[in-house]
Amino acid sequence: MQLVSVLATTAPVLAEQAAPVPTPAPTPQGRGRGRGEQIPQRVTKDQMIAALAILGLTYTEAELEMAQPVVNRALVTYEQLRKIDVPLDTAPSISFSAILPGFQLPKGTGAYRPPKAPALVRFKQPEELAFLNAVELGAMVKARRITSESLTKMYLERLKTYAPRLNCVITLTEDLALEQAKAADAAIRRGRRTSPLHGVPFGAKDLFDTKGILTTWGAEPYKQRVPDSDATVIEKLRASGAVLVAKLSMGALAQGGQWFGGMTKTPWNYDMTSSGSSAGSGSATSAGLVGFSIGTETLGSIVSPSTRCGVAGVRPTFGRVSRHGAMALSWTMDKIGPICRSVADCAEVLRAIAGPDGKDLTVVNAPLAWDARKPLKSLKVGYLAAEFERANEKNKPVLDAALEALRKAGVKLEAIQLPEFPLNAIRFVLDAEAAAAFDDLTRTPGGLDQLSGQTPGDWPNQFRSSRLIPAVEYIRAQRARTIYMEKFQQLMGQWDAFVSPTGSQSLTATNLTGHPQVVVPCGFVDGLPQGLLFTGRLYEEGTPMRLALAYEQATDWHKQHPVLQTS
Repeated sequence: MQLVSVLATTAPVLAEQAAPVPTPAPTPQGRGRGRGEQIPQRVTKDQMIAALAILGLTYTEAELEMAQPVVNRALVTYEQLRKIDVPLDTAPSISFSAILPGFQLPKGTGAYRPPKAPALVRFKQPEELAFLNAVELGAMVKARRITSESLTKMYLERLKTYAPRLNCVITLTEDLALEQAKAADAAIRRGRRTSPLHGVPFGAKDLFDTKGILTTWGAEPYKQRVPDSDATVIEKLRASGAVLVAKLSMGALAQGGQWFGGMTKTPWNYDMTSSGSSAGSGSATSAGLVGFSIGTETLGSIVSPSTRCGVAGVRPTFGRVSRHGAMALSWTMDKIGPICRSVADCAEVLRAIAGPDGKDLTVVNAPLAWDARKPLKSLKVGYLAAEFERANEKNKPVLDAALEALRKAGVKLEAIQLPEFPLNAIRFVLDAEAAAAFDDLTRTPGGLDQLSGQTPGDWPNQFRSSRLIPAVEYIRAQRARTIYMEKFQQLMGQWDAFVSPTGSQSLTATNLTGHPQVVVPCGFVDGLPQGLLFTGRLYEEGTPMRLALAYEQATDWHKQHPVLQTS
């Protein structure tokens, strides 16, 4: 008998209050609900006392006597529940929304004004184009300066040459890529360019389902998993004309940079991880192995690898992009977004993948506005002054220079601070939901033992430990989360956006509130890229992207690329 079986008994008790039943006599065996059958008292009072200690509660002997039969009846229902086949892609019947009462969604169709068209590049060999931005690559294909097939072959060769050392690819999709590239070229010849990403090769984090192609989630138990349909994001990018060249590595079950093939490395230092969990997406994009990539974030998995690899990333508003066909880790926190070599690329990719699909019902049909030429003086921008001041002696000069570059670009910055709130007291909602997502793996004998990560901070220990999270505390945390969302919304009502270091507390805050963030490289410390973070209002990604673009235009950090190694 597992102690955890009695930890979530309050919910059944409350359900009974709505439809009362006679309380059975507190005999050692107990009784069924009016049917006279005996219910073994497998959960003892000593076990209940131990479980109540986790809950911070103490019951009298009489209260224990009264509750024990109810707890044991609930145990029978839990066992019945565990026998129900619940596929991994089944979302709970309750859902999270970043929208609070009174919030007004942006109106209109969403004005879309990108930067001026990029200049076409002269080249002798396709590999000279490896580090071009995606929109530049798309312009080259449109102008027929190069074919999508030639670009695709170039990136496939680079992936074969450099990805093994970086450990950033799980599956090359070579046959599919060449087929899609030829189709993209044929469409160009017919004058049917579908988007600025048409013909541009990209990589996808290996948690997006791809029909007939391995989608492993980076984890040993799923190494042979082959889905029979595509994720919505994959479908939308195919419709945009983009070419899938690789399924990129990810930390096992979306944690860190360690997957069943080892640790993914940043191309700036092959002795260090690229961070995660969108590890391969950050690494491959930085190394010029793909035109752009797609990642996911629950608590930093776009921002962190983008920072470590020196590229741009956008974690959109919760409910902006459909997660259908993507591995679920936390139904109330998972977000999908682009990782690219420029902010303008991120805007184009987000435009391609955003919007409802009728399958992920958390997605809101809100306009996506992007005005790359909007006057900066019209924006009210804050910065988390205390976080910049607290930076260590190595980071502070880099961050101070970043703020100065923004000011010189015309951004007026005013000091602000985040609302006071014990965020660490509610972030365990991620642990609870992740444990629920992989409950069947946890219950399978030896299931978690298959995972290579077995330290206290890895999923096996976290999944087991999270089985002891009380249901009532989880609901209370979600209610407290609403309180913080209200506080944060009040803050964002005063500012169009704010700036912070990537190690900011705002990373945790906005992953809980659902607000968007944009990260761009802002310098180096000890040879590793550093990042600057821009936070915007709900469903207004265009504003932090505009500020990030202004920073890019004022600096050259995004133009620096790593020297790659093959051995």
